[in-house]
Amino acid sequence: MNNFSYQTSESFNFGGMSNQSYNKAKVVIFPVPYDSTTYYKSGTKDGPRAIIDASRHMELYDIELKKSIKETDIFTLESLEPSKNLPKENIIRIRDVINRLLEDKKIPLMLGGEHSISTGAVLAFKNKGFNFSVLQIDAHSDLRDEFQGTKYHHGCVMRRVRNLISSVTQVGVRSMSQEEAEYVESKKINNIFYYPDLPIDKIVPTLKENVYVTFDLDALDSSIMPSVGTPEPGGIQWQEALNLLQMVAKERKIIGADVVELCPIPGFIAPDFLAAKLIHKIIGYILK
Repeated sequence: MNNFSYQTSESFNFGGMSNQSYNKAKVVIFPVPYDSTTYYKSGTKDGPRAIIDASRHMELYDIELKKSIKETDIFTLESLEPSKNLPKENIIRIRDVINRLLEDKKIPLMLGGEHSISTGAVLAFKNKGFNFSVLQIDAHSDLRDEFQGTKYHHGCVMRRVRNLISSVTQVGVRSMSQEEAEYVESKKINNIFYYPDLPIDKIVPTLKENVYVTFDLDALDSSIMPSVGTPEPGGIQWQEALNLLQMVAKERKIIGADVVELCPIPGFIAPDFLAAKLIHKIIGYILK
């Protein structure tokens, strides 16, 4: 299998379940520890490992859904080795892995790493002929055309996504540059929901039947999620995020997802656990 291998080590399996089976799994966890040096605080490459370590101490039973994630529900891939060359090369590597997962009828769930990795997943879904929307939950609009010499910077990810597909909804945004604001105005983009405006009854109707969710953890209130590369004051609370994801899963079909930008703070494990719990909830909503 090109670009990734089967992972059987309990210490690296999401949830600590040692008997995960790729062939039986519905959702495949795909860690992508890609980082750049362009954050206020670097370290997102350590996010996937921190999430998986935290998940081993998490109860797999979901009180809300009244069921547990089973070993046959998920499989954890080995981490993708990031390219040290051009950022675009990482996008191509990710695309190729997601292509294979889709061919095998799996639902991919990436663990980042920085947000630019989402472009590879969206590219794979488009290449496979999916008719879908992207739901971005994020503090930043990420709509720059180019930044620091590349179009594949994490600050450009949603510009690349909007170049690939027409249906993109952005939620929780509370920071953007003048360049991005001018782009939004010139393109008459009206499906950006700026924090604190989170009307779920208006957000869900903007989405097609199939939805890819990209969740940047800096969307969350920095008081509960300080472990991100570029924290912004304010933000979405835990239950607000779950209410939105629950309704999207109820009214639409989540075909893939990523959770990105965890930048672990040594000795401060609560945000790592929150990220693991969020992924647990997303998996539960997908498998509902």
